[in-house]
Amino acid sequence: MNLFPKPYADAVARLRVPSGFLIVVVFAWFSRPTPLSMAIGVPLSLLGLALRAWAAGCLAKNRQLATGGPYAYTRNPLYIGTLLVAGGLAVASCSIGLAALFTAVFLLVYLPVIQNEEQHLRKIFPEYAAYAERVPALVPRFPPVRENSANPFRAALYLTNQEYQAGLGFLAGMLFLLWKVWKLLG
Repeated sequence: MNLFPKPYADAVARLRVPSGFLIVVVFAWFSRPTPLSMAIGVPLSLLGLALRAWAAGCLAKNRQLATGGPYAYTRNPLYIGTLLVAGGLAVASCSIGLAALFTAVFLLVYLPVIQNEEQHLRKIFPEYAAYAERVPALVPRFPPVRENSANPFRAALYLTNQEYQAGLGFLAGMLFLLWKVWKLLG
């Protein structure tokens, strides 16, 4: 079932990265971190980064359907990781407005992108339909589905998928928030 019309999903897919730069500016302007908000938000974001790293290291894009590792729990571990990172940043920034913005972006941008990606995967991997019946889209399944062809984590895939960029972006955001806390306390 397609929740979003294809033209809309295609448009937000193209705008996803450029709009991210605007979100960075909004994040910088509205964040009001405290030591407590940082202590709660940073671990949540780190959990999201770890999930993203694990997923990226198991993903051979367009070559093999990822069904092992975190993909045995959910079809979209990269997006769940992104949601955790954003949630952690919203908590760390101590801004309800940013939390609302991140939620709106996930619902209005990432869900249509997920829809597009699922359509793409159904076209290139005939086994995707059966996989989608066994593994939920977003809410992880416990215990995970055990597949015959697991996708073990490979550092080479992590690097090929350039997942380190998410870590670098997170580091920049954390340094900015630490600077704001230091300014507040100093």
